[in-house]
Amino acid sequence: MPDQQRADCLSCAGHPVLRTPNMDRLAREGVRFTQAFTVSPLCMPTRASFVSGLYPHNHGIWSNAGQLPPDNETFFHHLQRAGYYTAYVGKSHFYSHVSRHLREYEGYMHARGLDYVHETTGPWATLTTDSYMTDHWREKGLLDIFRADYKERRAAGPCAVWPSPLPVEEFLDSYIGRQAVAWIDGYQGDQPVCLFVGFGGPHDPWDAPGEYATMYRPADTPPAIPPSDPPPWASEKAAKFLRARVAGMTEEDVRKLRANYYGKISLVDYWFGQVLAACERRGWLGNTLVVFWSDHGEMAGDHGRLHKSVFYESALRVPLILRWPGRILAGRASQALVENIDVFPTLLEAVGAAPSKRCFGRSLWPLLRGERQEHRQAVFSEVDTTTMVRTQRHKYALDAEGDGFLLYDLRQDPQERANLLGKPAAAALDAELRDRLLRWLVATQVRQG
Repeated sequence: MPDQQRADCLSCAGHPVLRTPNMDRLAREGVRFTQAFTVSPLCMPTRASFVSGLYPHNHGIWSNAGQLPPDNETFFHHLQRAGYYTAYVGKSHFYSHVSRHLREYEGYMHARGLDYVHETTGPWATLTTDSYMTDHWREKGLLDIFRADYKERRAAGPCAVWPSPLPVEEFLDSYIGRQAVAWIDGYQGDQPVCLFVGFGGPHDPWDAPGEYATMYRPADTPPAIPPSDPPPWASEKAAKFLRARVAGMTEEDVRKLRANYYGKISLVDYWFGQVLAACERRGWLGNTLVVFWSDHGEMAGDHGRLHKSVFYESALRVPLILRWPGRILAGRASQALVENIDVFPTLLEAVGAAPSKRCFGRSLWPLLRGERQEHRQAVFSEVDTTTMVRTQRHKYALDAEGDGFLLYDLRQDPQERANLLGKPAAAALDAELRDRLLRWLVATQVRQG
């Protein structure tokens, strides 16, 4: 799992610049879901949902704060009961990073159903929170250099772009990839394994290291979707949503940060390839289900914005690829609407475990076997007490007070530049999608206990 990789940032998805040969290999040998959506365009809520099978309004994590209760089940618990040894390497962000060292939370991580934990923070949290990685950097004399650089970036603002002062081999994602490979090479147990690798990139800041910082030219990057002005009939909330942009960000800023973002994706792709190679050395790859996904996307200048926490496609749509030779039809791209919590029941069905009684995900196996083309009529997403429904054609969102603030016709307006909310001709569609969203909220209130 990379952190903050957009669905369109794969060369197999048709990206005109980016090269992702290892991710592309997975797509050739498995099924890529072109319409996969996160149930929250923010780190902690969607990660909690991914492992628990619940929506944010069930587990109560709406922002990057809090944690899942220690006794909440995860798919790791089910895999342990099925005889699997469960391991986690890299960033989890299943709880707020407020401790001085992540070792303080290893008991919590074990309670989440994990036998082995080698956890790191993401990029920005590394400024204040220690981990095995910062211990390593401190021994190498790199930690103070890293933290001084990040303080400078924070002062420079969100559009700051320059290479990391760390060498490529010591960069955060290289450390995580190297630890994952070492775990695979060194595993001596006799249980089947579930290994979760959580990379920190391509999450901002824009600090690709070494040759990855210059791998892509800013002039070659595709242009961002321009921002839109609110239509005259837009509500105050809809107008505020459309106007929220990064002050002073220029087209040149966007091209530079996009080129750096692509470099960070290529570094993750390299280490993903090394993880696959390690599995091949062990003779595992032919009988291993590989799942590649991202927690959410990155606006990367689209609509005048950076980062996530909004319901635009750039932040909502995520890569999702599954590969399992002989079990999954290879080389297919499914256009079915799916949510990232659908992976939970898919894993349980793969190992022959009984379904979870609490999980709201739906197994992807009918799609993976080619038995069905459709999966969901609509997908849903939540962040900061706002809620969205998205069908194949339309997208609609409500705020915490139950007021609508966006309505898009994605067939007529794929770039989401014309907010229809408040337009008289859209009143019936507004009512229909509001009703659909509210019925979903009621239907998904029953499994928290």
